Amino acid sequence: MPNQQKKVIFCMAGVLSFVCALGLVTALGIPLWIKATFLCKTGALLVNASGQELDKFMGEMQYGLFHGEGVRQCGLGARPFRFSLFPDLLQVIPVSIHVNVILFSIILVILTMVGTAFFMYNAFGKPFETLHGPLGLYLLSFISVANRLPALQHQPKSSCGCLVMILFASEVKIHHLSEKIANYKEGTYAYKTQSEKYTTSFWVVFICFFVHFLNGLLIRLTGFQFPFAKSKDTETTNVAADLMY
Repeated sequence: MPNQQKKVIFCMAGVLSFVCALGLVTALGIPLWIKATFLCKTGALLVNASGQELDKFMGEMQYGLFHGEGVRQCGLGARPFRFSLFPDLLQVIPVSIHVNVILFSIILVILTMVGTAFFMYNAFGKPFETLHGPLGLYLLSFISVANRLPALQHQPKSSCGCLVMILFASEVKIHHLSEKIANYKEGTYAYKTQSEKYTTSFWVVFICFFVHFLNGLLIRLTGFQFPFAKSKDTETTNVAADLMY
C-alpha cells in the first residue's frame, strides 16, 4: 500500500481514537449512565392505589459515576433531590465495584489517548518499529481491547471497556443500586425500582469498545501483518533450523 494511503488510514484511526477519548472523558463526568423509575410502595399500599393512580407514587432519577438527581413522589407532590455517590452514599453502594468501574474507565481513557498519539506519530513521523510503529499500535489496541493482569495470564482476556460495562451492570442489576439510592435517608417511605435503562454515557463506552477492534482492522489495511501471525514459510524455516541444531 502506498505511503500516502497508509497516512490517511493512520489519520482515520487517530481521529477515531481521539473522538473516543473525548467521548469517554465526557461520559465519566455527566450523570447519564442510568435512568430509573421507582414506586413508593408505602404510599401506594396505604391508599390501595392501582392503575393510573400509581402515577402519583412514581418517582424517577438519573445518575452517573459520581452524582445524579431525581424526583420522589409519594402521593403528596414531587420532591426533587440531588445526591453524590462520593461521599454521601458510601455506606449503601458497593464501593469496591464502583471504584473498579471508575478505575477501568480511567485506564481506558489513558490507553485511548496514547493510542491517538501513536497513530498520529505513525502518520506524520518516522516511528521506531518496536514501540511507536505498527507493533506498538497493535500492542495498545490489544491492551485496550484485552487488558489482563499478570497473575491472571491463563484466564480469558477481558476488555477494559467490557469490564466497565459488566461491572456497572452488575452494580445496577445485582446490587440494586437505583433502589438503594431511592431509599437513601428515607426512613418513613420504602421505594421499589420499576424500570431501569442505560443511557448516553453507558453506550459511549460500548461504542468505544468496538472502536479498538476497528482500529486494529485499519492497521491491517495498511499491509502490516499481525505480530502474532507467522507465515508458513517462516515456521518451516524455524523448524528446519531447530532440527539442524
